[in-house]
Amino acid sequence: MTAPSMADEPRHVRITADGVMGAIAIDGTDISKSVQGYNLEHRVGSAPLLVLYTAPHRGLDFDGLAHVAVGDQADPGDTVAAFLANIDPAALQQAALNRDDLDGSKQELTRAILRQLADIAQGRGSS
Repeated sequence: MTAPSMADEPRHVRITADGVMGAIAIDGTDISKSVQGYNLEHRVGSAPLLVLYTAPHRGLDFDGLAHVAVGDQADPGDTVAAFLANIDPAALQQAALNRDDLDGSKQELTRAILRQLADIAQGRGSS
């Protein structure tokens, strides 16, 4: 994370969002136009941690003190590459061949492998 000086002391944070649009204010200053995403984490016994990102966000309402840090958005290509590196090719091929949605088309195995990978990514299958 960058900007450690922002996280040293809790800042007053107000977040109002509906899942599509939202507003974020820190110490009374609206920063909504500069921020497109965030993570808000709270552990009992400490101030919440708000991490600001430049990615789309989901809805949330929060009003209180929080440590604030600016996070770097991970490259999705790196995330996908790490996911694929952990796939067992033989197990993936067998799972794809065992699918009940094979359609007999020229690209059915490739399509089945891609569907199987999507299922694995969403926790609905194994490799």
